Amino acid sequence: MKLKLLIPTVVLIDCQVTKVIAEAENGLFCLLPHHIDFVTALVSGILSYTTETGVEKFVAVDEGILVKCDSEVLVSTRNAIEGNNLETLKQTVEEQFRALDEKEKLTRSALAKFETSMMRHFQELGHG
Repeated sequence: MKLKLLIPTVVLIDCQVTKVIAEAENGLFCLLPHHIDFVTALVSGILSYTTETGVEKFVAVDEGILVKCDSEVLVSTRNAIEGNNLETLKQTVEEQFRALDEKEKLTRSALAKFETSMMRHFQELGHG
């Protein structure tokens, strides 16, 4: 099978695989080469795949869509992080999520200041 994993800016993975394991709302599932065509919404979690050389690889994925059609498996997600082993991948994901949390806090703070400033200007217009 050919696995393609797409994020908004790039095709992250494009390789031949013998197996794909991912997670949907109703649990984990495994796709093998002769599996019927299949479409599902993915939940945030770990997608694993086995290359033609027998190497198992892992990708942390955000919510997304998986489509298996003939011998092609397409995965589309907003965020994905590759890793060769689960422990390293876990650390990478935690670090990136921490960085995203910090960016979210800064964004929320800037938005709150903007809203306060806008309210102040509206009040000044009402009194002027």
